Amino acid sequence: MSGRRGEVLELLRAADGPLSITAIAGELGIHPNTVRFHLDALAGAGQVEAVEAGRTKPGRPPLMFRAVAGMDPAGPRDYQMLAGILADALARQPRPSARAMAAGRASAERVAEPARTRSRRQAVDRLTGLLDQLGFAPEKGSAARRSDEIGLRNCPFLELVDTRRDVICPIHLGIMQGALEAWDAPVTVDALTPFAEPDRCVAHLVSAGSTS
Repeated sequence: MSGRRGEVLELLRAADGPLSITAIAGELGIHPNTVRFHLDALAGAGQVEAVEAGRTKPGRPPLMFRAVAGMDPAGPRDYQMLAGILADALARQPRPSARAMAAGRASAERVAEPARTRSRRQAVDRLTGLLDQLGFAPEKGSAARRSDEIGLRNCPFLELVDTRRDVICPIHLGIMQGALEAWDAPVTVDALTPFAEPDRCVAHLVSAGSTS
């Protein structure tokens, strides 16, 4: 972290104990209101915490601040690298597409709350809502071209598809199948066509039980 906020955090990390706003302002040569602004942001990010000073004289003791021990919750992350590592490991397993689909179906248990859907329309609406939450940008309403398919305008793992389509797309298919199964829906998704158009993948709907 750079700038004044980084300086406030580094000062608190290096201090032997909690510091007051006035002490921090004096050390850094900035206005106390500026310190308070940065402390509020750091506290909101879980990087610093306020503690009450011991009472040594009459009056309300000043509020003190200290850095929160542990890894920086605002530090850099690289989940794309992690996703790539896991996708590569899955791709090296026997029958990688089948394993990926099974993993997707299992993950649906976490993202799709079990609840019976009694009609095809209700099931499709609910699946479209879930796909929207997961970042697939599904076509809705008048944008949907056919009643037996759902167009997907975004791939949440687009950067991995070029090299790991054999596992990424089956994971997505498994999620959709697992969700519909959890809802005891009268329809399922029997296939997913990646990039049926340059900006559109297509999930194909069929009646539950009609797949081989």
